[in-house]
Amino acid sequence: MPSEGRCWETLQALRSSNKGRLCYHRDWLLRGEDVLEECMTLPKLSSYSGWVVDHVLPHTQENPAPSETSPSPRYTSALDQPSCVPKSPVRNSAFLPASPATPNRTKDKQESPHTESMVLQSSRGIEVEGCIRMYELVHRMKGTDGLRQWQEEQEKKVRALSEMASEQLKRFDERKELKQHKEFQDLREVMEKSSREALGHQEKLKAEHRHRAKILNLKLREAEQQRLKQAEQERLRREEGQGRLRSLYALQEEVLQLSQQLDASEQHRDLLQIDLAASRTRGNQLCSLISGIIRATSESGYPTAENQAEAERALQEMRDLLTNLGQQITRACEDKKRQDEEEAQVKLQESQMQQGPEARKASPAPSQGPGGKQNEDLQVKVQDSTMQWYQQLQDAATQCVLAFEGLTNSKDSQAKKIKMDLQKAATIPVSQISTIAGCKDVVLMAGSKLKEIFDKIHSLLSGKPVHSGGRAVSVTLTPQGLDFVQYKLAEKFVKQGEEEVASHHEAAFPIAVVASGIWELHPRVGDLILAHLHKKCPYSVPFYPAFKEGMALEDYQRLLGYQVKDSKVEQQDNFLKRMSGMIRLYAAIIQLRWPYGNQQEVHPHGLNHGWRWLAQILNMEPLSDVTATLLFDFLEVCGNALMKQYQGQFWKMIILIKEDYFPRIEAITSAGQRGSFIRLKQFLEKCLQRKEIPVPKGFLTSSFWRS
Repeated sequence: MPSEGRCWETLQALRSSNKGRLCYHRDWLLRGEDVLEECMTLPKLSSYSGWVVDHVLPHTQENPAPSETSPSPRYTSALDQPSCVPKSPVRNSAFLPASPATPNRTKDKQESPHTESMVLQSSRGIEVEGCIRMYELVHRMKGTDGLRQWQEEQEKKVRALSEMASEQLKRFDERKELKQHKEFQDLREVMEKSSREALGHQEKLKAEHRHRAKILNLKLREAEQQRLKQAEQERLRREEGQGRLRSLYALQEEVLQLSQQLDASEQHRDLLQIDLAASRTRGNQLCSLISGIIRATSESGYPTAENQAEAERALQEMRDLLTNLGQQITRACEDKKRQDEEEAQVKLQESQMQQGPEARKASPAPSQGPGGKQNEDLQVKVQDSTMQWYQQLQDAATQCVLAFEGLTNSKDSQAKKIKMDLQKAATIPVSQISTIAGCKDVVLMAGSKLKEIFDKIHSLLSGKPVHSGGRAVSVTLTPQGLDFVQYKLAEKFVKQGEEEVASHHEAAFPIAVVASGIWELHPRVGDLILAHLHKKCPYSVPFYPAFKEGMALEDYQRLLGYQVKDSKVEQQDNFLKRMSGMIRLYAAIIQLRWPYGNQQEVHPHGLNHGWRWLAQILNMEPLSDVTATLLFDFLEVCGNALMKQYQGQFWKMIILIKEDYFPRIEAITSAGQRGSFIRLKQFLEKCLQRKEIPVPKGFLTSSFWRS
């Protein structure tokens, strides 16, 4: 259209004018900038100007104006609508310079036409501005409605998608749950199948177990029956062995009685014209043979039928020997009686014929054996006086135990503590003596140490407090304290001989000198030492316990000094070692005295008791392996002191042992037990050659005490 072309030409002319090149901003007042600054910049049209030209101006030209300068009715109607026109005077005044309707034609026109043209231009600018504002409002409202509708659609879509996602999630959960259920069912089926298989396997194992248990029970019953059978056989064997042992003891008793009868035949020696020494020797050998059989069977278990047969043969030989001797004595008595009758008749005839005084009759002196020694038979039992002394010591020890029985059986914790403290105070010092004995520098330090130990023991027995285990201990803490300490002290001394002296022979002397000193000041301790010594080593009496009817074999072995644990008897070597240690301690006690005591008083148990023991042991039948061992230990420890004390008598005793007692020991000693016999024989032969018994090793000399 021609009008549209003119509008575009007008707009193009305005854009090319000086004012058209100005920059126009609707909110320049709000920015607070200087208005004149924008005059320097090129004008710019609004971004909505194109839309206004394309949509608004064509409608205003539908009714053409009568002239170019007169406003169109469209513009008039637009100006007549106050609601569409902005009312701000500032906006109107600001828009005036930027909205001229036409360019200036000449500069010579009058002022009134120019003013009218500016007014028209301002009205048109206002109309354009209003249209722009109206369009912005409409566009904003449409945009808001569109945005709201778009938001609602989006929300609907979101809700739809959310619902769809929720449904899909539910389906997913259902499928997952179904899958888990299937897996659970499969797993349960597998587990049930495995369980059924395991139950089947278990039933099979149970069946096998029952079968094996049945077989095992059969085997156990068979083993139990076998064990019962063996136990019954063992019981029968034990009963048979015990019966044989009792039979052996009965045979031994009968043999000993026959031996005593054989010894009683000594009174008929003058009647008999034969030597009875061979018969007595054979009788003693038979007694020793049966004793050896009993000892051998005690070590190995029970006697066999061969042992019993051998003992019965020995008994029968003893009976035959005594029967033959009895027949000889009977015949000799008859001959003597007949001879006496004949001599009486002859004397009667001579007395009738004689007339003078009767002749004196001299009585011949009793005959003696070679060397002035009377032939006496050896004994098997101990002398009555020695047995009474032994029994008195054992009774005293029993009374002492009964005296402190309340202390040992007390349940009170305080009493138990006192008992333990007293026992430690009594036994620990004795144990320390063995430590001194084992010291290499014993000569340099043992004298003062032994005196310290002795003083501690003496103070304890005297009722004075002593320190033990960090506490003060005294026998006055309890009425039975003194009896308890004396008994435990004596027991410890003997135990040291049994253990320490048996292993270290030199330890006998320091232990013995302390025991001897305590014995002098406290005689009851010495009696208890002897009681313990005799009980553990009956050969120190000397005393050979006899087997009594009804006595258990283990009890009899304990009486002989053997240690029996769990029905097992200790080895012979260990037994001899313990007996040797105790005899060495006894031999050391009888010759030693406490050097700080009263030397004017007599030894409470001196060398005279050692001489008595040696004489009694030689008057008794020897025991295989035991007698030789004890004689060697006793003479090695105490021989030098006995030699100095008894001199010639002692050497006569040594010669008697060599000439008369050695054959007896050798006769009862088997081939495997000759070690102790050979050792004793060599020791005595060497002493007889040198005419001296050497000083025992470890003997406490005067230099020991001077240190």
